[in-house]
Order: sequence, then structure tokens, then C-alpha cells
Amino acid sequence: MIIVDDKKDLSLAQPDPQGASGSSSQAPPPPFEATQPSAYSDLDSNVYAPPGGEDPPPEFVPYDAEYFRTDDGTIVSHDPHLNEDGEALYRFLLSQAQTPPQLFLRVRGEHQEQRTRSVPRTDAQGRTHWDTETETVTVVDFNFTIDISSQVPAVPVHWSVPDEQPAYRGEMYQEVDTVTLHPSSRPRDIESQRIGGRKRLKATREERKTAGAWQHEGRARGLPPWIGPDAGWAPRSQVAMNSSQMNVYKSSKTVREWADEYCRSPKILKEFTYSKVIHGWNFDALEAAVVAAVKSTYYQGTLSVRFETHADQIHVRADHWLARALSDKWIKFLLIITLIYPFIWLFKRSAPSGGGKWGVCGAAYALVSWQPAQQEDEISGAPPPFSDEEPGWVAQGASGAQKMKLVGMKEGEWFQKWEATIKRAVSGRCQSDVPLVDPDAPTPAALELDGYRP
Repeated sequence: MIIVDDKKDLSLAQPDPQGASGSSSQAPPPPFEATQPSAYSDLDSNVYAPPGGEDPPPEFVPYDAEYFRTDDGTIVSHDPHLNEDGEALYRFLLSQAQTPPQLFLRVRGEHQEQRTRSVPRTDAQGRTHWDTETETVTVVDFNFTIDISSQVPAVPVHWSVPDEQPAYRGEMYQEVDTVTLHPSSRPRDIESQRIGGRKRLKATREERKTAGAWQHEGRARGLPPWIGPDAGWAPRSQVAMNSSQMNVYKSSKTVREWADEYCRSPKILKEFTYSKVIHGWNFDALEAAVVAAVKSTYYQGTLSVRFETHADQIHVRADHWLARALSDKWIKFLLIITLIYPFIWLFKRSAPSGGGKWGVCGAAYALVSWQPAQQEDEISGAPPPFSDEEPGWVAQGASGAQKMKLVGMKEGEWFQKWEATIKRAVSGRCQSDVPLVDPDAPTPAALELDGYRP
């Protein structure tokens, strides 16, 4: 039996306050940290530092997905992890959306000319004579582009397609989730399936035609992609005020839920598309103003004025050898000329494990937006498509009234800066593959004039 002397233990644990030395009253040993300094003393106390000098565990690093860019800047990815993990796909879309698309204005003018030339001919007897031929030649007068990408903001607004709007939701045809905007009286001889308590139906031809016409109209007028026909035909000031306080997520599913649905699909030729949309300017009106400016130089040829967007699509496709082959334009061209691609197209359209598309969400970049007057760096609500002539307006929100201020350059202001440059490029027959970035600056002589305002 072992008998423990409590008094002796107490004398060892509590040294003599008078500092007497002796075998029975020794001071306790110093702490371990005082004699053995740790190599990880500067680390957080919650981080485990193993003995022996091993390196601490590495910090968390976001997943770097595999992808490539096409000639027009479109992002295409066949990364296997993006096809299995909905969270990884969702984070990848948000990360790539931080790079805004590019916006260009292309102006081209050409005319037809009749040209006559003499061609030598040899008759049956071997004699040579000259014939006159007339041919029509297309002559390019000017061809230049203007880079407007500097006006596109870097911070987007993420949106989703309404349930009643036809869109690709996992099949090779467009579908709707609820009652459509323009229901047809005839019965639908189509398939339906129950997904999340909603009946998903194949969109009719009338529904697709109506939705496509409105999508074209909305983009031409610069409306946000979440504005529907019910609100898009209102006056510009009313559309601006309503869209700034509108919920931009119109779908019953979030973007993350759509990503999860895509990852659960076993189809070998599936594809998830995330669109980048630029809005805020009335592009139809701006094109008409550019056409009028060109014609004011007495140009009589054939004129083409159009806006172009590059790097405005993100495609995530299946990690399958056939899907990767179809993403290569040269392999796809070879499959077409060898008549193999039609069979792949039939398999993609008809086989249950063939193809499927998702195109229900995207990112919107507002050239003109409303922001709180007190905090210029925070956007309040969804940006409106156009602006009022007034310097500001009051928005009624959950926290009360707040003064809003217009941020960004209006299309009229941009055209006023570039009108003279466009006319000069047309008159000078400018043909360049390098986009114009800056407008012409006023001459020093003009700036010295009293009353001159550039």
C-alpha cells in the first residue's frame, strides 16, 4: 500500500515565501514554454503544431478549375469537379462573372462599283482577240470599331429567368415551370415532369416566339434582363424607378440550386450556360444617332452600324471525351464533313442519357445605375435601364426614404463625346483593326476661344 503525504506534497507545490533554501523546500521547475521556445509561437492558439519541426498544415486555397477561352473570349470548361460539386460550379460562375464582357461599336461603309476590263480570248483557229468584261466589285470605304468596354462596370448583378419564361432547364428544348404569359387554347401534346412540386412543360412555338421577340426588344432598348413585358412598356422614368427596387431573382430556384441540378444529371453531353448581359443604354436610339452622324457627312454608300459584345458567355460542359471533342471546332468540322455529326446530333436530342442544356441565369452589367447619394460605393437594388433628367430621386425602402443618385455615363453624353471623332473617321476613310479607345481632343486654339466648351 502506498501512503501519500498530503503535507509534503503541499510544501512542494507551495514554496517558502521567505526564499529559504533546502532539500525540503525547492522551487518548482519553470514552465516548459520558458525553456523550450516553440517554432509555432506566432501561430494562432487553435492551430495544432505537431512536435518535431514539421510544417503547419497549408491554408485553404479556392479550387482552380480547368477552362479555356475561344477566339471571341467565351469561357469553356470541362472540369470534372465542376460537373460533380454544385458549390464548386456556383463559385466558379461567380468568380468568372467578376470579369465584365467587352462592348464595341462597329461602323462599316461600302459601295458597289462596275469595273470594265479587257480579257484575251483565243478562237478555234488559234487567233487571239480581246473581249470586254464588266464585273461588280465591293469597295470598302471605311471600317472601324470603338471600344466602349471602359464604361462597363466590374461589379455585376446576378439574375435568373422567371419560371413562366421559356428557357433551357435540362432538356434539349425550352421549357416553362408555371403558367405562361400567353397561354394557348389548344391542349399540349407534350411531355411533363414533376420537379420540386412544379410541373415542367415544353414551351409551345407561340411562347418561344413571344419570349424571343421580347428578349430582342429588351436588349435593343437596354432593359435589364429581369424586366418583363408587363413592366417594360412603361415610361422610362417609371421603369427606372421600379427596376431599382425589383427582385432580380425571378426563378423559384436559386443559382446554387440550378448548379446542383446540373451536377446531378447523368447526361454525357450536358451543358450549363451563364450569360453576361450589358444594359442601361438605348442601343436602338444610339445606333440611329450614329447613322445620322455618318449621313451628315454626305455619305451615300451602304452603311452598317451595330454593337458587338465579346466574352459574354460561360459554358460548363460534361467531362466526357465526346463532349471535349465537340468543343474543338476543327474536330467538329471534321465530324460534319464526314457525316458523323448528324448521328451525334440525333443521339444528343433523343437519347435519355444524351444531351441537356441549362440557361436560366446570368450576370447583368449596368452602364447607368442608381446609387445612394451618401454612399457612392454601394449600389442600392437593381440598376434601372435608363435615367431621368432630374439629378436624383427618393426611393422608398424598408429603412425609409433615401436619396438616390445616377452613376455612369448616359448614352447621349457618350455620343456627344464621340460624334466628331466618328465623322472624322468616316470622312478620312478610316480602316483599322485596332479599336479606337479615346475620342479626339479639342485643339489648343479652340480652347483659347472665349465661350468655347468642349
